[in-house]
Amino acid sequence: MESIYYVMSWLCHRRCAHCYEDRFRPYHGEELVQVVEESRANYARVIGNFPERMTYLDVEHGGEEKAGSVILAGGEILLEPVRETVLYPALRLLQDKYRERGGVKLIVQTTGDVLTAPVLKDLIERKVWMISVSGIDEYHAGLEEESAREELVQKLTEMFEEQGVRHFAPVAGEARDAAGEGPFYHFFGATPDSWIGKLWPRGRAWENELSVAGIRDNFCNRWSGGLNFLDHRHSGSEVSVDPAGNVYPCCVKTKLPVGNLLEEPLEEILERLRGNPVYEAISMGHPERMGISRGWSVERFLKESEKVLESGRVYRNLCIGCDRFHEEVLAEQPLVRIGMPAPTR
Repeated sequence: MESIYYVMSWLCHRRCAHCYEDRFRPYHGEELVQVVEESRANYARVIGNFPERMTYLDVEHGGEEKAGSVILAGGEILLEPVRETVLYPALRLLQDKYRERGGVKLIVQTTGDVLTAPVLKDLIERKVWMISVSGIDEYHAGLEEESAREELVQKLTEMFEEQGVRHFAPVAGEARDAAGEGPFYHFFGATPDSWIGKLWPRGRAWENELSVAGIRDNFCNRWSGGLNFLDHRHSGSEVSVDPAGNVYPCCVKTKLPVGNLLEEPLEEILERLRGNPVYEAISMGHPERMGISRGWSVERFLKESEKVLESGRVYRNLCIGCDRFHEEVLAEQPLVRIGMPAPTR
């Protein structure tokens, strides 16, 4: 598989208004103990059910086998309660698992404002291929002004370069791995020019009516959406995993997971879904077709993709139709056999 986006913990030091997941927030007292313990208890079993080889065949470069990536994220995975007891041992476990099996590129995603020089040194020593700084946008507290964002970027850039971490800047048109050996760093955020700029209709972004994505903004038909998730042996495939081991075909997260890594290997989950019309439609980037075999025409799906918000604004996006299909059909009629949809109503 080319990429696994593993959300290791719900713990975060922020409660951003634009966040796609309302479980990403600060925790205190017994709640903090519970959320950290979930991550500690599950990460080894989750990683144990990752593919035996974290590699993929690059279809654009003659089918060459290349090392895939595991993105370790939160919340904020660099916060002390999970950094020392979850992230660091997970990095070691992943290195050991794939060292003699084609390798793996380990990416740590962080908002950036908790990253320090000692922590960066720890990450480099643990062979992290890239530090991905995701919080460079106006939605993060303290970074509302462009000058504040520029100041943070400059501070982190100096820190990176002092320790020999290079800026990730592959040549346009080349594969994502064209930059070569790490360690690297790069910055991104929910900005208008980015793939998440319009914000997903999820979590607090949804509650606060911040998403401006329309019906033509197909989050499914792009990287980190559902596109190609079933074609796990080839380039372009990624799945998302949450702290409980639940597997989703996209970072946005369908209303129901497709399986759980505490119970079975990832490749078995994906192979079981091959040929099923619901998930083949998602994998092809056409979520509007996921319900055809279950009695939902494309026209019905598009109609269900509309919702009137509390403000009175009419919102239309395919993610809404996907949510309703999962809630009204899949939750009541779970898929029972590979490629064999359960009877329609």
